[in-house]
Amino acid sequence: MSLGLVVVEVCDRNAMALLPLEELEEKFPEAAVMRTNCLNMCNMCRARPYAMVNENRVHAATPEECLEQVEEAVREEIRLFFE
Repeated sequence: MSLGLVVVEVCDRNAMALLPLEELEEKFPEAAVMRTNCLNMCNMCRARPYAMVNENRVHAATPEECLEQVEEAVREEIRLFFE
């Protein structure tokens, strides 16, 4: 069970939903992954892979690149919290 200091939200219809995002919770115990059927960003959802990290949009050209950026954003949120 994660602490949820960092919340990663992903729309089920986005390309990011195809990745094993729950592994983020194993890698970062402070993070919680939430999958939802809609984040109300339909144009973004169709255009490119994206996720919300503590309500900040993270996007990239491919799901794999986006996952790397999500991990970086999670690390930064954790760093800021513990400063």
